[in-house]
Amino acid sequence: MSYRKQNFAHGEFYHLYNRGTEKREIFLDEKDYNHFLYLMYVCNTTKSLELRKINEKFDRIELLVNIGAYVLMPNHFHILITENTEGGISKYMLKLMTAYTMYFNKKYKRTGKLYEGVFKSTHLNTDNYLKYIYSYVHLNPAKLIDKNWKENRTRNSIKLLDYVFSYKYSSIKEYSENSFTTINPEVFPDYFIKINDHKKELFGWLNFRLEN
Repeated sequence: MSYRKQNFAHGEFYHLYNRGTEKREIFLDEKDYNHFLYLMYVCNTTKSLELRKINEKFDRIELLVNIGAYVLMPNHFHILITENTEGGISKYMLKLMTAYTMYFNKKYKRTGKLYEGVFKSTHLNTDNYLKYIYSYVHLNPAKLIDKNWKENRTRNSIKLLDYVFSYKYSSIKEYSENSFTTINPEVFPDYFIKINDHKKELFGWLNFRLEN
């Protein structure tokens, strides 16, 4: 797995994303999604990691990164992230993507790369950009029931919003349940203190797209 040769500034926010090589699906069943979520949690540690030795007493000690939002889609993923330690983002993504590739290739009896090269990143250098990415990430699942929802002027915004909030492989679930495992939003701006704040923001974006 390639190591990203990029400096990520401590205290800055980034949008990371990658998809399967040749746009192939990288999550083929529920176990795949859940294993990636498991890896997102256990790989976020400065400790050396031996996955086969991890048990319920596993202590991550110091985190490599802080995650504010994420979504897993059939052939790609998005993560909103900031470093907790120097070089944390690159180290975290190397561990995460390598571990999942090894799992996937073993399970499906394949070899070779799984992703379209090294993960991509965008620096969220303004408050408005950062806030927008929260909505962008969480609205991704809407494509699964209406791939052209942005252009579809007859779309049902309430139905799309309900689907987004019922989607199991997104951080919106952690926000909805106020139970944080993969994410630790306390280090991010408190745009959405209550779940109704999330709903209003996402519904506003759905209607904005409808009106423009």
